[in-house]
Amino acid sequence: MDAEQVREALLKLPHVEETMQWGANLVFWMGDKAIGGKMFALVNLDEDGKGVISFHAGQERYPELLEIDGVIPAPYMARIFWVALTRWDAVPGRELLVLLAQARDLVYAKLPRRTKDALAMPPTARKKLIAERRKLLAVRKGTTPR
Repeated sequence: MDAEQVREALLKLPHVEETMQWGANLVFWMGDKAIGGKMFALVNLDEDGKGVISFHAGQERYPELLEIDGVIPAPYMARIFWVALTRWDAVPGRELLVLLAQARDLVYAKLPRRTKDALAMPPTARKKLIAERRKLLAVRKGTTPR
């Protein structure tokens, strides 16, 4: 498993969006952040020793995953039960994909009702809503929408 394989698999999951943030980090969101989506995984493209991928493990799986060699508490996110893999082979590829799908599902379960309602909209209406929200956010920040 590597960053591109993980990226391809995650983008096939329903309502998953990606952004590039905080330097060279691919951030995967359950729903677009303009409509209240929340991140569930982060792929670190830098070799800075902070892990290759971090994701939400959930309170129940968190201690179990930390027992695996190559799995550590995620920097800055451990308090909310995120783990990081220090290398791609710390967890077998298929198991990693299952863990990432579970991370997405955990985050979806905690989304506010209005965000879930937006995700349930037909794709055209959802895209229009996202565009409107981005425009509104850009005006509030004093920037131009993308």
